[in-house]
Amino acid sequence: MLIILGNILSIRGIRMSDETQHTPSNNSGFDINQVIETAKQVIVNPVAFYRSMPQTGGLANPIIFVAVMAFATAVIGFVLSLIGLGGFNRFGGGFSIFGLVLLPIGAIIGSFIGAAILFVIWKLMGSDKDFEVAYRCLAFSCALLPIATVIQVIPYLGGAIQTLWGVFLMYIASLEVHKLKAQTAQIVFGILAFILVVSGFQSERTARKWSSYADRISAETQRNLKEGSLGKAIESMQDVENMTPEEAGEQMGEFLKGLEDFAKGLEQSLDESETEVEPE
Repeated sequence: MLIILGNILSIRGIRMSDETQHTPSNNSGFDINQVIETAKQVIVNPVAFYRSMPQTGGLANPIIFVAVMAFATAVIGFVLSLIGLGGFNRFGGGFSIFGLVLLPIGAIIGSFIGAAILFVIWKLMGSDKDFEVAYRCLAFSCALLPIATVIQVIPYLGGAIQTLWGVFLMYIASLEVHKLKAQTAQIVFGILAFILVVSGFQSERTARKWSSYADRISAETQRNLKEGSLGKAIESMQDVENMTPEEAGEQMGEFLKGLEDFAKGLEQSLDESETEVEPE
């Protein structure tokens, strides 16, 4: 897959004229139009983008780009969660408004970690580029984040597409920026793609199971509070001020018994859920 996509986009990149290419500027001012043009270039023609990507100029612009893409991702995720779609809602019980702030911060931190890993990988592959180049390669690939949020609505397939697309961009960066051999890049990033897709599939499978079990436990808890022994005991305790000491003591005993039954039932549900989540 990496070979086929690489050949197709390489041909397209050669045919593009220099006048149609939009590369990130090195000036320190924030320009949303430039950010949008850069994102479009990464998505539409990554070969041409990485071929002409500035390799110096500091980390300010790449960091801003990551933050803007993450913020756009957070907005899309928030909207999807409101209508019951998207990974945020499925795995997290809804995407909080705080995500509009937390996600960009997390994305920036994650981008440095990811860039450090890629820097080591590229060094081992023979690249002579510094960390700034590695960071720029990864940072501008974050143009995929808003699209990936929508794609992830598709169970399993969405995550696989996102992973393959992201790894493919790093494969292109290996050729166009780091000038590494195509065969070496295909082997390294092909193996990396396989590992990430398999691990992502397992993670999503586990997350979906835990999500369904959490919903089941939540529903069972609410039912017990309304109709079960614990709920009835709590309701009876509301009138404790009008009870005699003997009646209050009896009701307290019922309450503690209901609480004990509830705790045992919850523990049993958690044990069953943990057993079912274990890999087959």
